[in-house]
Amino acid sequence: MLQALIFDVDGTLAETERDGHRLAFNAAFKEAGLPWHWDVALYGELLAVTGGKERMTHFARQHAPELAARPDFANLVRKLHALKTDFYVQLVHAGRLPLRPGIGALLRAARAAGLRLAIATTTSPENVSALLRASLAPDAERWFEVIGAGDAVSAKKPAPDIYLWVLDRLGLPAAACLAIEDSVNGLRAARAAGLPTLVTEAQYTRDEDFLGALSILPDLGGVTLETLRRIHSDGIDINANLSS
Repeated sequence: MLQALIFDVDGTLAETERDGHRLAFNAAFKEAGLPWHWDVALYGELLAVTGGKERMTHFARQHAPELAARPDFANLVRKLHALKTDFYVQLVHAGRLPLRPGIGALLRAARAAGLRLAIATTTSPENVSALLRASLAPDAERWFEVIGAGDAVSAKKPAPDIYLWVLDRLGLPAAACLAIEDSVNGLRAARAAGLPTLVTEAQYTRDEDFLGALSILPDLGGVTLETLRRIHSDGIDINANLSS
């Protein structure tokens, strides 16, 4: 029986990447005096690297190796990430990043039905808090029993660590939960943790190969809890048949 929904954040709860995180990164680079600019296409490529600090480190090693080799580079990345987070939160508070279709209604229905809610994401806790408060309710963080975010684990998606961390704190087996993701890295992380997974395609992920997802939807508009229960139940039955 489905007992909990575990949501990714960026691209899943809201389309935050192209016109949210990307803009915030560019603002941080400008503030710090760096001649970096991530356009829409480049940022799409960089999303293959999960985690903001990890993404900047990867970019610097590719395009500014002399900077990446400096002994104070890790400290610079931390400062840039803090700047970027400030700019991102400003965008959220300005109402620039609304929830995707169906998300608000589904979360409210899940709460009313007593279904447990959790988050498993690589984005920072500050980003999660800002998005939930601005888009749902001032107390929306309390809607989620567990929020796994940022550096709660060292290995980011597609490693399963953040999902395993969340499952441990929920005290539930993976089969009793449904993960909701938008990217192939997220799908791989969830599946590696044993989680049945539903994918909602996002702006940057529509052409990715979602092999292993129980279902692939353009968004959650019109999706009900009964729909999710059926997808989850069918997926569990399929897995059981395959292993028997």
